[in-house]
Amino acid sequence: MTSTTTAPADARALGLAHYAARAVLESVLARQGLGFQQQIVLRPVALAAAPVGRARLTADTVAALKADEDSVRGTIDGLIASGLLAADASDVRITDTGRALYERITQETSVASARIWGGIPEADLLAAGRVLTLVTERANAELAAAGS
Repeated sequence: MTSTTTAPADARALGLAHYAARAVLESVLARQGLGFQQQIVLRPVALAAAPVGRARLTADTVAALKADEDSVRGTIDGLIASGLLAADASDVRITDTGRALYERITQETSVASARIWGGIPEADLLAAGRVLTLVTERANAELAAAGS
């Protein structure tokens, strides 16, 4: 089913799009035995050309997910314990098992992503990207102000 709307974007539309897309991702992750936060931690390590600093990975994940630092550390520890990541001093790197899993997830999600994003005009994607970047910046500023 395809529908378009002329209604302006708002927080509800953003939330609905986020949760719909996340549900697609989580269905793939569930089939692979991985959780959302685990995938968010695994991705930058899989994409890195070299080991990733554990402290940086923790901080970046906390910032991206607005997650609790202890929870993120626990997720990293769990990925190490499961053999998907390996620890080298203060760094982590992806293992062959972790890379194979990441590649399976990427392959499966890229098919769904092509169906979801395909056919949207480039100008619309650029405009949406600008708006989403601005909304993210403003929301992060609100969080920072509330925390001070």
